[in-house]
Amino acid sequence: MAVDRSMNVLVVDDYKSMIRIVRGLLEQLGFKNIDEAVDGPSALEKIAQKDYGLILSDWNMSPMTGYELLQAVRAMPNGKSTPFVMVTAEAKTENVVAARQAGANNYIIKPFTLAVLKQKLTAVFGEL
Repeated sequence: MAVDRSMNVLVVDDYKSMIRIVRGLLEQLGFKNIDEAVDGPSALEKIAQKDYGLILSDWNMSPMTGYELLQAVRAMPNGKSTPFVMVTAEAKTENVVAARQAGANNYIIKPFTLAVLKQKLTAVFGEL
């Protein structure tokens, strides 16, 4: 099944430069409808108002971490099955395990390339 590149995508990161990088990579992969949030609470507001086909979130943010955001999204009726990819500089095995147990569909370690993003999204959606 082909991936719907017109689906809504939400990029959550407290660094605007990282949002720009991820947005640019997603656009190179053909995604068009990309929203952004600079923290967990604003991401939750957007998720409550719109259905997303993919959420990419940083781990290290405040006042809510990406891990806490993932838990909150999984607790929402419209967020139980939304593909959620954690994007972080945290490469600790226990973080990867915790994210997986909380329902993350994949985990990307920063810095990463277009090829890595494509590989991780292919693992979630099937061939891009």
